[in-house]
Amino acid sequence: MRQPFTYTGKNTNEISFPLGGIGTGSIGLAGNGRLVDWEIFNRPNKGGSNGFSFFAVKAERAEKVIFAKVLHGDLAPPYHGTGDTPYAGYGHGVQRESMSGFPHFRTAAFKGQYPVAEVTFSDDEDQSGTSGHRAERSGRAASCGTSPLQAKLTAYSPFIPHADDDSSLPAAVLAYEITNVSDETLDVTVAGCMANPAAGGAVNSYEERAGFRGVRLGTSTISEEEPEYGSLTISTDMDDTSHQNYWFRGIWFDNVTVFWQEFNQPGPFKPRDYDDERKKQEHVIHNHKDTATLAGRQSIPPGESRIFRYVLTWHYPNYANYWNPGADKPPVWKNHYATRFGDSIDIAAHVWSRLDELEAHTFSFRDTLFSSSLPESVLDAVSANLSVIKSPTVARLTDGTLYGFEGNHMKEGSCEGSCTHVWNYEQVTPFLFPHLARTMREAEYRYCYFESGRMAFRMMLPPEGRDKLDFHAAADGQLGSIVRFYREWKISGDDEWLRRQWPRVKRSLAYAWSEENADKWDADRDGVLEGTQHHTLDMELYGPSSWLNGYYHAALLAAAQMADAVGDPDGNEYRELFRRGSDWVDRHLFNGDYFYQKLDLTDTRYPVDPELGQVKYQVAEGCHIDQVIGQWFAHTTGLGYIFDREKVRSALSAIYRYNFVGPMREYANACRIYALNDEKGVMICTYPHGNSPLIPIPYAGECMNGFEYQAACHMIHEGLVREGLDIVEAIRARYDGERRNPWNEFECGSNYVRSMASYGLLLALSGFSYDMRAGAIGFDPAAMPESDDEAGVSTFRCFWSMGKGWGQATIADREIGLDLRYGQLTLNLFRSPKLTRTSRIQAFVGDGAAFAEPSAMHPVACRVDADGEVCFEEPLTLKAGQRLAIRIG
Repeated sequence: MRQPFTYTGKNTNEISFPLGGIGTGSIGLAGNGRLVDWEIFNRPNKGGSNGFSFFAVKAERAEKVIFAKVLHGDLAPPYHGTGDTPYAGYGHGVQRESMSGFPHFRTAAFKGQYPVAEVTFSDDEDQSGTSGHRAERSGRAASCGTSPLQAKLTAYSPFIPHADDDSSLPAAVLAYEITNVSDETLDVTVAGCMANPAAGGAVNSYEERAGFRGVRLGTSTISEEEPEYGSLTISTDMDDTSHQNYWFRGIWFDNVTVFWQEFNQPGPFKPRDYDDERKKQEHVIHNHKDTATLAGRQSIPPGESRIFRYVLTWHYPNYANYWNPGADKPPVWKNHYATRFGDSIDIAAHVWSRLDELEAHTFSFRDTLFSSSLPESVLDAVSANLSVIKSPTVARLTDGTLYGFEGNHMKEGSCEGSCTHVWNYEQVTPFLFPHLARTMREAEYRYCYFESGRMAFRMMLPPEGRDKLDFHAAADGQLGSIVRFYREWKISGDDEWLRRQWPRVKRSLAYAWSEENADKWDADRDGVLEGTQHHTLDMELYGPSSWLNGYYHAALLAAAQMADAVGDPDGNEYRELFRRGSDWVDRHLFNGDYFYQKLDLTDTRYPVDPELGQVKYQVAEGCHIDQVIGQWFAHTTGLGYIFDREKVRSALSAIYRYNFVGPMREYANACRIYALNDEKGVMICTYPHGNSPLIPIPYAGECMNGFEYQAACHMIHEGLVREGLDIVEAIRARYDGERRNPWNEFECGSNYVRSMASYGLLLALSGFSYDMRAGAIGFDPAAMPESDDEAGVSTFRCFWSMGKGWGQATIADREIGLDLRYGQLTLNLFRSPKLTRTSRIQAFVGDGAAFAEPSAMHPVACRVDADGEVCFEEPLTLKAGQRLAIRIG
């Protein structure tokens, strides 16, 4: 029976689990334990390796090596080689840098609970007969009978919500737990080998600092200003270590041949250094990269285990605009982490000095998230897509501003510029890293804003490049940014931040009816968008639709509340525009089943194709997956209903009924193929009544994860819980480790931003509400779990993050609990519909670990009103480790 979140056999084939920091790039941990996808050089590098970079383990007894293996499982087929490199590509077999030609473990089981991965290596082959004899010429160590060692890798990079910089460290922690299953004490060595990525002038140097020792892999011939400049460090905190700054230099396969011979000798490595530096190579291949080895050694008695900890850190400070370089040379700027650290060895020192703290908080986050009582598929979807912000999709500019592509091509970013209509969907940064989300809003209104109120939907780098653009504003991106600004304001509760930005936010809304808007979104200022509307499906929509008007109406409501907060009387006008527009949409754009687009072919503003007699690329009377996305946005930000509630539910039921299809083999899809054969998915647009335009909206036949998550979240909000979960299960079944990588949901490229909409599942299922201006949060679970103890009591548990902290909420029959695991949270109000049924409550605060003891409980003065709102007489500040309990009756 499959263990939760665990992949074995062929379901490990596609795994690449990103290790790294926010805006630092990442290294992938493959399903068999290899280090793959080296994307630490300020650009994507899918499939890219870094020479001979791996870990190996050996065991000695009586000064003889009795066991030596690379800490990998079997490499998945095919074995014909990849790429078109002469003598090393397709038709030349498996890359030797994979170390698959050396003894290694047979299998690997991969458990991934992002941000932590565990890989358990095993040898289940029959080792009788010749397999137990030493093969001298192959360099294979003797290993009579069963393997004397078992191995398990735990790998992670610090991921701590609200701790932006701690979560932005260019570092990966690799801890190998080695267990001696023999009946004698063994001397065990775990060796980490790292190739120097530098194209020339490689300088590998041994370093000792307080609490750790390591090897720094740098360069002397690349200047500090060049994009290729940087360093990589491998380090450990073990006391008994040996190292080689350089493998043997030679031709052919000499370097790895000599390494394996030396590894199979008892005792520590003998130092090796070279005074001369290799010249810069245009193409650096296996025998021209200088590799270093750092090895830790421990004695392990029978039946006991020891931990071998290593940290990889990198420092490639210069981020270049390689995708749009201009006439001379690419613009270059410093990564944010390079303003904090001068070198990879400095980063290693920082990590080792705080490793226990960073690890405790990271593991606490993982444990809190995965102890939620939400369905496994939901936890899988929520956690897996957190990894997007640790991928090369995301950068942090010099001042710390978060910036992103939409996703990644193999070797370059896909669709630059923190694209507003794609980032509209993501829900991770505002709730887990709210400061970073605010930096994105600030950048939008600083660098993408024009005095007319028009907003660029892509932020160019360097930012001044906006003035060279001639483009349509994106209706969904520009109006969605207003709603996101409102969300960030509510999450921060910072009125001064709102006041500073309000003039530009206001003007960007007024652009909808401005005479300077050449696209005439709402030229008659009646609350209905009907002009030319550019959108996330990369074309223009003509005429009114619930889809884009939903963004407009949510923006009007959000702007009204922000106007009230700063004393701007125009908030009343925004509410009136909303009322008129929303009423018009409800009356004119609902066909009794779902919402659609009203397209008037006689309107001279719209480009009717003379041959087709139609306007190309329109929704028309189709059932579109995003037809009520504005309502989903309103739910996630607490704006209330912007459409008729019953019509919204009907529309979502129609999306489930008409667009959620499978097996996909029965449907024609001329677009990109993201679901196929017997897989299920939600199509972007269907025409259930057979009235499809000859050329419908772009991507109509595709199944794109972020859109699907949006629809699933919204269904849950509207009480269609089973329907929403069906969709989530279908998506994650497509990312099963065999067909696709579970930690790389793609759309227009890998690590796609829109999939971070999956965090909204947590908000929807917990019924999470928030308003930090009022110091209020609340929970209204969409469904309670089945009874989870012998007494038949059902307890809802869910991770939450808000204010400056995060923790776990529990809701049971007689008690609601709020545990703070990190940071702090100040509350004036706590909301739960469960409390509407009683006027008798008691609230207590105490140490969460000892809360069962009466002496640890401190009563808190409060009252509850008829709406289930608990009002505290004085602001209540919880600190990490404390618990608020509201006891009913």
